[in-house]
Amino acid sequence: MQSISPEIIFRGNNAWEKAIPQISKLIKSPLILGRSIHTNNLRNKIQRDLKNQNLNVNSANLHFDCCHEDISRLKSIILENNHDSVIAAGGGKVLDSGKYLAECLNIPCITVPLSASTCAGWTALSNIYTKNGQFIKDVPLRSCPKVLVYDHKFIQTAPSRTLASGIADALAKWYESSITSSKIDDGLVQQAIQISRVLRDQLLIDGEKAFKHNFENNPSWRNTIEACGLTAGLVGGIGGEKCRTAAAHAIHNAITQIIPPNKFFHGEIVGVGLLLQLRLEEMKNNNKLADQSIKQLLKLMNRLNLPTTIAQLGINVFENQNLDKIAEFACRDQSEIHFLPFKISKQDVVEVIANFEQQKITIK
Repeated sequence: MQSISPEIIFRGNNAWEKAIPQISKLIKSPLILGRSIHTNNLRNKIQRDLKNQNLNVNSANLHFDCCHEDISRLKSIILENNHDSVIAAGGGKVLDSGKYLAECLNIPCITVPLSASTCAGWTALSNIYTKNGQFIKDVPLRSCPKVLVYDHKFIQTAPSRTLASGIADALAKWYESSITSSKIDDGLVQQAIQISRVLRDQLLIDGEKAFKHNFENNPSWRNTIEACGLTAGLVGGIGGEKCRTAAAHAIHNAITQIIPPNKFFHGEIVGVGLLLQLRLEEMKNNNKLADQSIKQLLKLMNRLNLPTTIAQLGINVFENQNLDKIAEFACRDQSEIHFLPFKISKQDVVEVIANFEQQKITIK
């Protein structure tokens, strides 16, 4: 069984207002799940609007990431208050937590992304972390969210850094799916790869314009936020697991095992992993185009103020055995790095990271 997309999608300006009548028919007692104090006003609006529809509404916040401690606490809140649904309003960790809670309790989930940092509002997947932000595992879910509300006015309030993160994460769809799945004899998978190629091209064309000019009547901004939040999710829905992840996400998962002094977004770390994946392709698969891809990506990433090395994530790989820790986790048996069509060893990852960090490449 393959869950491709949410049952109902509302998108554009005032998508939330358009969704209210449908939501009111589906549920009567939702828990609104959030996290950031910066999105309190939006969540309060959602709560007020639903109370005006005579729904019995409660709210709760994540204390950490999408982790077992938070999930257990929130399950108790839902059961004690007889909530019949979860409305997850926030970034990727909030959306993943809401989907996972709904799956565990067999109730519907409605996702309301409040930034374009991720496609988590779309997917039938949750990433589970420790409360300190270390990746543990991906959990496939039985279904995508019941309703996805992608309101441009909500997303427009998010910091531009979240959009840059979403662009990096969405770009990875092409570079990961094209290398892991290009030889799979399945029409839907091949179509997903082609969608991811168009997605990449659109982000390379529009990404910088969207980042610098965050307003609704800018077509580049509209196209870019929907590419990050909707199209990227569709690629994984149609293409399945191997169209979602490879070395870029595997290296992200490994980097999270080292706790940096400052918090970084999922896509910011994936972007660093993507550059390292391309170096692996160059070294192990004799990919002559990989270096050109790196130069092209570096130019965009620098203009989006994205980190391009692990050092820029606040981690020195040459101390505290960090390099070995990252390589070990990236190459563990169940890692997505092994979706690559060539063998990767821990030593390969050590060598690529060490060389990349020492070069400290920047292209303006």
